[in-house]
Amino acid sequence: MSEAKQDTIKMVDIYIMGKKYNVPETLTIMDAMEYAGYQLKRGVGCRAGFCGACATVYRQAGDFELKVGLACQTKGEEGMYLAQIPFFPARKAIYDLEEIKPSVAHFARMYPEVFRCLGCNSCTKVCPQDIDVMQYVAYLQRGDFARAADLSFDCLMCGLCVSRCPVNIVHYNSALAGRRLYSRYLAPPDSFLAERARAIKEGEMDAEIDELVNADKEKLQELYNNREIEK
Repeated sequence: MSEAKQDTIKMVDIYIMGKKYNVPETLTIMDAMEYAGYQLKRGVGCRAGFCGACATVYRQAGDFELKVGLACQTKGEEGMYLAQIPFFPARKAIYDLEEIKPSVAHFARMYPEVFRCLGCNSCTKVCPQDIDVMQYVAYLQRGDFARAADLSFDCLMCGLCVSRCPVNIVHYNSALAGRRLYSRYLAPPDSFLAERARAIKEGEMDAEIDELVNADKEKLQELYNNREIEK
């Protein structure tokens, strides 16, 4: 950043692992950390709010509340105290999808904590995707895996919902189990998917796959931006 341009931007003090840094107020937490000289190798992914890899814990000066957010989306602010953790530790049930059924009883054995939900809605309020987390938990409790799968489809697995839950529900892992049960046992078969899988297996798509593998970044961006979106 040029000195002239930097002079026009307000600078703020943030604290990373207890050390103070002066950074431009326009930066996100992730950008501010890099501006301060940190090289991010873990806890960073798409940088666009889609992958959920950069969940961050922070506090504000004079505020005792522990706050969370995605580092690539949350703006750095004056007096912000940052601490990085690689992920929010959360239990993940071990199960064989072929040995369980889409029933409340089977689900309760995998994720019993789901049934402790207090209905506080803290999980929904903290979700960076604006997913109604408490509602899909209610669907899981009733064994309505179709609705739970649909409502949780955009989950980033960032773990911020877990960080706010007073009864330690592992929302994102339980939702993933619900989506798997729905897709394995309840979702109607997709003829297009079956035909495409057959074509790939028999080598009919080899030329197109090779073209994608060997394409440069600009070509891939063009294909992505002009892709046909299924309705």
